[in-house]
Parts: sequence; C-alpha cells; structure tokens
Amino acid sequence: MLNPQWLKTLKVVISEQGFQAAAERLSISQPTVSLHVSKLEQQLGVALIKRNRSACYPTQSAKRLLPFIDSILKLNQQAVEAIKTDSIRVGSSSNIGIYMLQPYVRSYLDKPDSAQIKLMIDDNPTIVNKMANFELDVAVVEWWQPIAGFVAKLWRVEPLVMITSPKHPMAELDDISLDQLQYIDLIGGEKGTGTGRILSEKFNGKLKVPGVSMQLGSTEAVKQAVKENLGVSLVSASTIIDEVGRGTLAAVPIAGGTLNKTLLIVQREETVADASYQSFIQHIGEYR
Repeated sequence: MLNPQWLKTLKVVISEQGFQAAAERLSISQPTVSLHVSKLEQQLGVALIKRNRSACYPTQSAKRLLPFIDSILKLNQQAVEAIKTDSIRVGSSSNIGIYMLQPYVRSYLDKPDSAQIKLMIDDNPTIVNKMANFELDVAVVEWWQPIAGFVAKLWRVEPLVMITSPKHPMAELDDISLDQLQYIDLIGGEKGTGTGRILSEKFNGKLKVPGVSMQLGSTEAVKQAVKENLGVSLVSASTIIDEVGRGTLAAVPIAGGTLNKTLLIVQREETVADASYQSFIQHIGEYR
C-alpha cells in the first residue's frame, strides 16, 4: 500500500523542483521531505528523483507514477470523508437530474432518518466515469456499460416523444410511427444521452435512422428551438411536462410506445448491504 503522504510529498518535490521548496510549501522539515521520498523509493525499489546542483527532476519511473498520484490522493480523501460523514454522493445525468430526480431527493431528505445527499448533475459519460472511479456512491443514468464490481438495476422506463411547436403541421397528430419518423430530420440535443443508440437499434433493417437538422448542447436549447418552430425533436416525456401544460410545446407520442429509455440506478457491490444506501435507493424507487 503506497503511503498517501509520501506520494503527496513526491508530487510537491517534482512540482517545486527541490526538497527545500517542497518543505516550505508543505510546512514540514527538509529531512522529513527527504525521508518521505526515500521511503517511497525503498518501497517501490526504484529511484524517483534525479538531483543536480540547481534542481531536482523526476526519473522515468516517477513520470510513470505521477498520473496515479492524484487518483490515489483523491480516493484517500474520499475514504476519510466517507467515514467521518453520513452522506451519500449521488450523481445524475443531466436530463434525469434536472427534470426527474430532485423531487425524489427532496422527499427523501424530509424523512427523519435520512442521510446527507451530495448531488452532482452532469452529462451521462461524466457521471459514468465518476462512478467507475469511485467518486460517486450512487448514479442514476440513462445508460451504463456493465463493469465488474458494480450493480445496475431498473429505475424507470421513460418514453420518448416527438415535440413540435403548436404551430407545426404535425402538432395535431395523435401519434407518429417509426416508418413516418424515419423521413424527418430531428434537432439533436446533448451528446451522450443514449438517444442516438436507441435510434440506431430501432431503425435498422428496412428503416433508416432519422437525420439531424442541427445539433444543440442541451434539452433546454432544443426546447427553445422547437418553440420557435425551427424543427422537431425527440425528448423524454418528463422533460416537457411544464411546456405541454402551458401550451408552448406539443408532444406527439410514438405509435405503440416503441421508443423508450431504460433509466438505471447504479451502485457498487459492497454497498448493496449498507442500510443507508439502500434506504435512499428504495425511496427513489418507490416515491411517485
């Protein structure tokens, strides 16, 4: 096990290019800095620092070690914080976090025995990476690639709908089929949400994947463009409840409910038996 303090000292020695400067930055003595680096070199069995009259430089071994130091130090800090605080780090992909999850979090926090929730909302690939790197305890995502040591289960099935301006000719449709949809260019939203993958899976064989008229960066941007009658798009039904209620957008269901997103809750295997994690996961699974 590599000592986090030794690793931190090595990193500062390299960045400051000297032992004395590192000692001053870390507020420890220079002999202590030298001891930390020496102990680390002994443990690894390689030299980590090259010295000359003017400065210190990392060896090739140290350069190979450097990319891992930040991750080790971050994981160490997260472990310390996890022990000290009764909190759950929850990550959510953008559409889920903005339009669906927050009422669940609020109702959970209203429970007398709830843990503290640290909520992060970001794009799906970022949340997946943070979960895989142990920076999150629970993730609620639009897609997840199986990874050993993690458990993913169904949270909810979210239908996709076509949205149009109320002024658009298709706004009055009762529904739209995949056969009709294949000939329509769609406004694309945030990348990495999994919508493109769903379309690729459904529109195969005889059907062609719908084209993209423009690529915007978020669901909010898509909704604004559609309101201005710049085109139509596919979005999760939960993201446009307010707009449909106010009459600023029209939602056209997909015939037969054939386009859906499977939203998932992900956690690490070792937390499955933890009562606080399970209380939160069970709550967001049951609350409506």
